[in-house]
Amino acid sequence: MPSPNNVLVVLIGPTAVGKTETALRVAEELDAEIVSADSRLFYRGMDIGTAKPSAAELQRVPHHLIDVSNPDQPWSLTLYQQKAAEVIAGIHARGRLPLLVGGTGQYIKAVVEGWQPPAQVPDPRLRSVLERLADAIGGDELHRRLAVVDPQAAQVIDARNVRRTIRALEVVLHSGRRFSEQRTKAPSPYRVLQIGLTRPRDELYARVDARIDAMFEGGLLDEVRGLLEKGYSRKLNTLSAIGYRETAAVLAGEMSVEEAKTAMRRLTRRYVRQQGAWFREEDPTIHWFSVSEQTPEQVVGLIRAWLESLSSSDEEG
Repeated sequence: MPSPNNVLVVLIGPTAVGKTETALRVAEELDAEIVSADSRLFYRGMDIGTAKPSAAELQRVPHHLIDVSNPDQPWSLTLYQQKAAEVIAGIHARGRLPLLVGGTGQYIKAVVEGWQPPAQVPDPRLRSVLERLADAIGGDELHRRLAVVDPQAAQVIDARNVRRTIRALEVVLHSGRRFSEQRTKAPSPYRVLQIGLTRPRDELYARVDARIDAMFEGGLLDEVRGLLEKGYSRKLNTLSAIGYRETAAVLAGEMSVEEAKTAMRRLTRRYVRQQGAWFREEDPTIHWFSVSEQTPEQVVGLIRAWLESLSSSDEEG
């Protein structure tokens, strides 16, 4: 069915809930194109450890913002917003439905809510000092220092993302104001339908565990070895992602495979809880579906009804 102008369907949910399978079914039924909102999928060569859609899945429907950068060329939130807006505009121009899919809360909210990051001009000297401090004390300790001066920013910035921690501290120290207070919002350019996928927590954790086992069986060690052999440093923010840091430690003889799996399970569970803080089940703007109890066809039905209601409203107007 033709899509009304400026619509955006958003499909969210925690890691391993089943977003890929549902998104593919929805996209095929509704002539949609998928726009990734998963920051782990940007980088070429990082496939197994990110549970990136397979080549066959990527061919089923058009996908965007996957494999768009090298691991040593990290994307900023601002760049993502810009590229996502361009991609969504292109999908609208083709008369198709944009389907924003992912679990990275800040990326989704930045697009949906029209975030405008602080206009603070970068301070290279201050940033260099903070980078040296991060090397000296570690990313976790630097993140704790951010939590002292800006608890709200620290809550939404992953401690493993040293680059964003440094940026937040740079803005605070340069301006004397909290980073979290300087981000503003603009009216959303889209008419948005948000759909959340959920599963019982024990079922979700079981899927996480199975996925981690499958990653190692599928060649995660070889994938990380290949990245390191290409010259990518273990210290890159991208290679500090869950799974990559632990696998690099295995290759360095610092950890066994079983120890790596245990650490990945623990960190992924923590990440799932962080994702839940971005998208709460009591949020009235999100239509929640239990993947265990409901089908993709029901998700399609909701989207069809929503699109039809918008079309009717447009005709009446």
